[in-house]
Amino acid sequence: MSNPDWLEHAVRRGQLEPWTLAHTFERYRQLEGLSEDALARELNCTRETLHWMSLCRKPEGEDFRAQVTAVAQRHDVSPLALAKVIRHVEIMNGFAESESARAANGDTAPLRLAARENVEDDEKNS
Repeated sequence: MSNPDWLEHAVRRGQLEPWTLAHTFERYRQLEGLSEDALARELNCTRETLHWMSLCRKPEGEDFRAQVTAVAQRHDVSPLALAKVIRHVEIMNGFAESESARAANGDTAPLRLAARENVEDDEKNS
């Protein structure tokens, strides 16, 4: 089965709407420097399936897990892989919003994050 002619246009239009998976997938591709084909491979689906899935509403809220599962089952992709993409975009958007708010308040120091692997070791050495 091939994509109908209108599908790619609908996906491009959906990329402008933050409530769609098309928008989330486009943002993820920008963040990670991926092509559509590479994202489809990451989700273990075809480009056609990626396009159809792009027309779905982005899972969010209290029913996030159920929504992700429903979309994943409908399009035969891994719920874990789909959730990973969505959550990655949400986290990165949160950092961007935080930086914008800090800049609006006159705080020009860059946000710095540090990962701590061995908290117990640090506490013992204190």
